[in-house]
Amino acid sequence: MRMRYKPWADDYLKEHQDIVDIDGTHAKKMGQWFEKTQPIYIEIGSGRGQFITTIAAQHPEINFVAIEREKNVMVNILRDVLDHSITNLKLICNDAVELTEYFNSHEVDRIYLNFSDPWPKRRHTKRRLTYPTFLAIYKEILKGEGEIHFKTDNRGLFAYSLESMSQFGMYFTKINLNLHEEDDEDNIETEYERKFADKGSRIYRMEAKFHGH
Repeated sequence: MRMRYKPWADDYLKEHQDIVDIDGTHAKKMGQWFEKTQPIYIEIGSGRGQFITTIAAQHPEINFVAIEREKNVMVNILRDVLDHSITNLKLICNDAVELTEYFNSHEVDRIYLNFSDPWPKRRHTKRRLTYPTFLAIYKEILKGEGEIHFKTDNRGLFAYSLESMSQFGMYFTKINLNLHEEDDEDNIETEYERKFADKGSRIYRMEAKFHGH
């Protein structure tokens, strides 16, 4: 993602610490952070936030958390939250590897991985968000029936993720090999998804759970 440096981003985020956590203030206190006690869905790598702000606005009965490590990008999500008065969406400015520092064991109901960096080179495999190290983190914070919803335009990453998840002890409740051709009316697009789809790229999607969790 190309990011334009915003020297004011840090101060802007700090002004709204009731919505965004940039220093671990709300770690292990997610339930207290939200106005209502509701299921928690998180998106890892929210980008500019089109997906997470849309779904949060549509589902006030669910609490959402956007995880985005880049402050220059996070400000876009914060603006949307403020502009649309979305009260069931909180933001964490940190890396996915730190998730267990924020969430208690089996606290999260669903994880969204939308158009994650494919890290195509073999030497970068460990950085993929479906590498076993990350899957172990997800298993720790997800509830027993918790789900991972994954979307990508990258066939290589999709194939790798199916194999990695399967070997880790996960099973798939839904697999779409050409999401837009199947016309899923419940699908909420990300900004990248629309760009890729307009170019004719296939969008791959799956839903997965952990065995014996």
